[in-house]
Amino acid sequence: MSRLYHDGHRELQRKFDSERLADRLEQVTWHTRLTEDDRKFIEQRDMLFLATADSAGRPNCSYKGGDPGFVNVLDESTLVFPSYDGNGMFLSAGNVTVNAHVGLLFIDFEAGKRLRLNGSASVQRSDDPALFPEAQFLIRVTVREVFPNCPRYIHKYQLAERSKYVPRSGIATPAPAWKSFDWAKDVLPRR
Repeated sequence: MSRLYHDGHRELQRKFDSERLADRLEQVTWHTRLTEDDRKFIEQRDMLFLATADSAGRPNCSYKGGDPGFVNVLDESTLVFPSYDGNGMFLSAGNVTVNAHVGLLFIDFEAGKRLRLNGSASVQRSDDPALFPEAQFLIRVTVREVFPNCPRYIHKYQLAERSKYVPRSGIATPAPAWKSFDWAKDVLPRR
């Protein structure tokens, strides 16, 4: 009995004769706790893709970035990452407040490796501003399932430059140019 696959998955697996393979992958790769290798991989990443859904189930996917280590693995079932100042729409975090189910995708484009993580998220205040400079709040994720993903179609990329807009201790974070545009400057948050 699978804990990962539902009838929709199974229908396609049977259609394409991959049910045995899917079962084996669940047996050998799928887990419910973060391993030490998972922790190292996650904490070395400088970005992730976050999938959320609103209360009606409509999905949203967003990119979250920072310096390597901006995602902090607290223990084998919990991780946390900052939400920095953005465009003020709060699409992902707002979704989390009404539907806690999330999916995270971590990719190493240079080594060709990726890791999926599904769980439940919450929005919380940062207890340690030094750990997450300029974070408006944190997203805390409780892990439900973790599994690597086939790296075959990962394109090879190399980092050219880290964003100057990522908050860093002791360095003033510049404002993005769009905040000075006529359409935006009169409606920016007061801070």
